[in-house]
Amino acid sequence: MIRYTTVKKEATAEEVFHRSRFIGYIAPILSREEAEAYIRKIRDLHRTATHHVPAFIAGEQMELQWTSDDGEPQGTAGPPILQMLVREGLTNLVCVVTRYYGGTKLGTGGLVRAYTETARQALAAAGIHPVRDMTVLQVRLPYTILGKIQNLEQDRPFTVERIVYAQAVDVTLQYETEYHEQVAGLLADLNNGMPPILDRTEKLL
Repeated sequence: MIRYTTVKKEATAEEVFHRSRFIGYIAPILSREEAEAYIRKIRDLHRTATHHVPAFIAGEQMELQWTSDDGEPQGTAGPPILQMLVREGLTNLVCVVTRYYGGTKLGTGGLVRAYTETARQALAAAGIHPVRDMTVLQVRLPYTILGKIQNLEQDRPFTVERIVYAQAVDVTLQYETEYHEQVAGLLADLNNGMPPILDRTEKLL
């Protein structure tokens, strides 16, 4: 089950509008503190830039949303970026668009387009990632059914992450948590009973 949708990785993109240089940065985060630290990092990276326009969303239900125009005319920079991210259904991410003024005023509409398009290009570079509840299950199997498990991997809701060969075989499987009963039933059917569980952990991935 998808818990929320965010970006796959940190990414950047650069655009030039009427000689002004715009550099967009975007990254996944999990809290206001992480977002604020990222914004500070970008400000430190471009100390001579004219503006650093930030926007971030945090919480699985987009509970926390914040932005700023950072000195640009009100509503022309931060809010359009934030609205674009919300329309995409994204959360737990931060975006900063840095501007180096090029000497030509862009006007209200030009600023909105420049900031939004730069943020959009950074988003495209980062990619969109649905975060799911995942289970990592380590079981001990007899050699006789290892091949069956590997053959079933292609059309079953799990992947074989690791195999350790010893007197028996320790196999690590990963799958969406909602399929746990299905995977456990499959293992029991193949093994004439549930094989010994060495470890089971759940995580977001």
